[in-house]
Amino acid sequence: PPFVPRQILDPEDPISIGAMVGPEAFTEVRYIAHKKQKEALKLIPQINKEFKKIFGRDSGGLISTSNTEGADTVIVTLGSVIGTIEEALDEQDEKIGSLTIRSFRPFPLEEIRSALQNAKRVVVFEKCFAVGIGGIVANNVRMAMSGTNIPVYEVIGGLGGRPIIRKSLHKLFKDAVNDKLEVVTFLDLKKDVVDRELEREKQLIQSGSVAENVLRDGGVVNAAKTT
Repeated sequence: PPFVPRQILDPEDPISIGAMVGPEAFTEVRYIAHKKQKEALKLIPQINKEFKKIFGRDSGGLISTSNTEGADTVIVTLGSVIGTIEEALDEQDEKIGSLTIRSFRPFPLEEIRSALQNAKRVVVFEKCFAVGIGGIVANNVRMAMSGTNIPVYEVIGGLGGRPIIRKSLHKLFKDAVNDKLEVVTFLDLKKDVVDRELEREKQLIQSGSVAENVLRDGGVVNAAKTT
């Protein structure tokens, strides 16, 4: 059937579109949005099947998996980083599967839990994190795995466009299968530079710009030394 928009901008019949909602209705409006998102969990797989039937290819769906059957370790990713991860996985001999989250909102809790239920460990690799709490995707995956006793590690990498190096990924995979990962790992973190800056801040009240200091200590810029 032809698409009929819910709201139409018509000068002859003026209405408010995207108007601010006050406390009298905000809870109900947000609940309706939440309810529709939850309903989308059922619709997305259905639409994905219809899309594939028409175009002959997958549109994404909720999640996709690769080599998860029989894998004790599964790497979970979101977005473009999955290509780099899977290429690195193909270059090593460990039995490691991968799960890609195709829909972040609504978040497919049940589908992720079902796909990871036989894993011994889950490693969430993401390129974004919330300062003061950690990985955003990892926290959602932990919610999905709540009560399973399957450990969920998180690895933060590629922040600010930093290259994700294959050699670092190979070491990461090895550490993962041997349970040598920290709960939160920052890939290729220059710990010496971090320690130097934190010590500087203890010694100097006016220690200067953190970014500038880190760039200097990392040999990126020849900035004047902070006194």
